[in-house]
Amino acid sequence: MTRFSQCRGLIGWIAAVFALALLAVPASAQQLYKIRPGDQLNIEVLEDPSLNRSVLILPDGNFTFPFAGQVRAGGRSVLAVQNSLVERLSSNFATPPSVFVTAGPLFKAPEAPMGAVEIDKFGIYAMGEINNPGKVEILSDEGITLLQAIAQVGGFTRFAATKRIELRRPTQKGEQVYIYNYKTGGGISGATTLRAGDVIVVPERRLFE
Repeated sequence: MTRFSQCRGLIGWIAAVFALALLAVPASAQQLYKIRPGDQLNIEVLEDPSLNRSVLILPDGNFTFPFAGQVRAGGRSVLAVQNSLVERLSSNFATPPSVFVTAGPLFKAPEAPMGAVEIDKFGIYAMGEINNPGKVEILSDEGITLLQAIAQVGGFTRFAATKRIELRRPTQKGEQVYIYNYKTGGGISGATTLRAGDVIVVPERRLFE
């Protein structure tokens, strides 16, 4: 091999290493990002794509995930949450699963143009075993019912415990929890009008439920 060929090979190797280093920068920043309430985590499990989903971080800093239960995320890094999920899910796989987590603010409202009239809106949240968890913004003069909100977030996943849906409502005396049975219509009514700050929680179905 000539000296020129050796130099060219060395330069190519250095360029490849440099390119990989550049690609790793945003991934590293993502892994170190400190999660906050209102963020959305996008979770992928390579060994079982049916577990792939986006979850909303509630005001208490937690979220729920199938087979992992309630997971603390607020104030932690994406990498720490990713490691927690791997640990909790490992018992369901022959080998520890490959879990990938990315995070970011759930919504960023667009700036209103100058002179535009602001529309009075309020937000409710939906989380758990639903297809599109997140925040739903409602015009205050329209309102929305519990069933309408469930439909707006895409309905239930196949893991949903639809007999014990929770409506969590903040009050001056603390959080009030109401139960709605989608199967029978028992508990509170599906026509219950939601208020600002309400959180709909669809738990994971238990074995044989």
